Amino acid sequence: MLTTLRYTLSSYRGQIAGWGLGVAALGLMLVPFYDVFMAEQGEFMQMIENYPPEFLAFFGGDAASIITPQGYLGMYGFSLLPVILGIFAVIAASGLLASDEESGRLDLIVAHPVSRAALFWGRVLAFLTATLGILVIGWLGFSVLLGGSSLEVTWGEMALPFLPVLAQTLIYGAVALLLSLLLPSRRLAAAGTGLLLVTSYLLTSLASLNGSLAAIARFLPYDYFQGADALGGLDLPSLLGLIAVSGVLAAIAWWRFERRDIRMAGEGSWRLPVLARMRGAKSVTSRA
Repeated sequence: MLTTLRYTLSSYRGQIAGWGLGVAALGLMLVPFYDVFMAEQGEFMQMIENYPPEFLAFFGGDAASIITPQGYLGMYGFSLLPVILGIFAVIAASGLLASDEESGRLDLIVAHPVSRAALFWGRVLAFLTATLGILVIGWLGFSVLLGGSSLEVTWGEMALPFLPVLAQTLIYGAVALLLSLLLPSRRLAAAGTGLLLVTSYLLTSLASLNGSLAAIARFLPYDYFQGADALGGLDLPSLLGLIAVSGVLAAIAWWRFERRDIRMAGEGSWRLPVLARMRGAKSVTSRA
């Protein structure tokens, strides 16, 4: 398993650097800009008050909270990080096993003296480590300029909002991995998880405007995202709940991987009895 972990993690080096530096760059812009924001508070508040209340509510804020560290960082930074890193999770986790299967490498790998469990969990741990690496680089970008900022947030406090981001990234990764083992192709798994990601973000954000959507949003991951509010203390039940669901989904994916036939190459097909009977009927007709 350690060999699989090291090999897979080495292939993630570029993604860790790219995604991590992208998140870090966002922090390097937001943290010093807070001082500019507060220095021109009157003009900014006048501009913000001209925004429709629905616009601010969509991002989980209002004109009064936007000037607080939590409100500022939440609206301009952390509210979007689950979507940004969710894209990484969809791409990386959907191809964790399916990309090798579709290229014809996976059957060669499992032919070697390595168990499926070691292969599966080695790659899952590599994805987890890559995600942590991206978040650590991003946290450094958000923290390195705190000493000269009026945000009055410590390095340790700045780490707290990244824990809910981690939970969001893991659950979308777990969904993408499971779907890649259930659906005929990686692209379908990525599309399905991407749809969940966008739907979760939009419906949860719109639930603050339309109370009837709240009943649906409570079943979606983004509804349990704490964001920059974690600066005031973590919501541990939501955080641990998302991590636990991610673990359950990963365990189901492992069970599926242990029991499925690995394709030689290419994308699969829908294994539905109705489709099988239709193909059989067409075959009989063609022979006749």
